[in-house]
Amino acid sequence: MRPPEPPPLPALTRAEGAYVDAYLDVVDRLGRLNPARATHTYGALRAAQALVAEAEALRAALTLMHGRGEAEVHARTLARALRALDGERRTERVTLPHDRCG
Repeated sequence: MRPPEPPPLPALTRAEGAYVDAYLDVVDRLGRLNPARATHTYGALRAAQALVAEAEALRAALTLMHGRGEAEVHARTLARALRALDGERRTERVTLPHDRCG
């Protein structure tokens, strides 16, 4: 039995797509940095180093949107895009894991 197909990606401007992609890249890096989930300092260090570039890409995407006159963030549409790109699972890694001991 195959897992269900993800929802289709909504139509986005190029800048909105870059915003969503850069945001998820930052989230992925933060997930690797999460002290409650990290296993090795070297991996966390590498993620921290890469986070700088990911944050710059996120800033560039938002700067592009603003420069093109895209003054509003269409949160519902972008949330659909995040869900289609497995954003719920990816953002879960940034939170604290459930405490199974108590």
